[in-house]
Amino acid sequence: MEPAEHAPDGELETRIGYRFRDRVLLETALTHTSWLNEAAAPDRTDNERLEFLGDAVLALLTSDLLMAHLPDALEGELSRARAALVSEGGLARTATLLDLGRFVRLGRGEEKTGGRGRPSILANALEALVGAVYRDGGLEAARGIVARLFQPELGDVQRYARLDFKSRVQERAQALWQATPVYEVVGVSGPDHDKRFEVVLTIAGRAWGQAIGRSKKEAEQSAAAVALGAIERGEGTRA
Repeated sequence: MEPAEHAPDGELETRIGYRFRDRVLLETALTHTSWLNEAAAPDRTDNERLEFLGDAVLALLTSDLLMAHLPDALEGELSRARAALVSEGGLARTATLLDLGRFVRLGRGEEKTGGRGRPSILANALEALVGAVYRDGGLEAARGIVARLFQPELGDVQRYARLDFKSRVQERAQALWQATPVYEVVGVSGPDHDKRFEVVLTIAGRAWGQAIGRSKKEAEQSAAAVALGAIERGEGTRA
């Protein structure tokens, strides 16, 4: 089985305003593990290592970006704003604006099940892309990319800083369905010093948000942020 086709990498470079010196880094950042499972390419690797690096780079650069945009914000407000930007839901929104899904190398099976629009795949690919820019051009190159990619989200950064997504979702759930949101941990991964918690948020038996965080609290807030967006769009999500 041949892997699914993807848009040309050069178009993505134009979109982000950065040209890679090492083309392999860009290719790797866009390679999902499902592509490798179907492709005869023993010399290629997937984007998981670059995703790991990009996660750390994003944490640093979005923190710096937010401190510049919110000079009077308290630590808790900065943390909530950063969580909104770099949560799975926030990263997926930014990746969608970039149309990143068209450029990801996916296997046919993942393609058929809607992988190009799946928030987890989009978020991971965006992290990997930032990690690849960092490896290729250094911190300042990555800083420029992050500032450009997250510019649309910064217009709401004050709201994010003061927003408790769980409280907002609870208010909407009570108003719309007279129901209380339920948060369920459906998965725990990673070593003891770096665990990731996956949480699904349901309202009246329907799944509205799913996200991963470094703590249950972070995952719940991220799932609530995803759910709030889905509720406002009149959509639902499946766990």
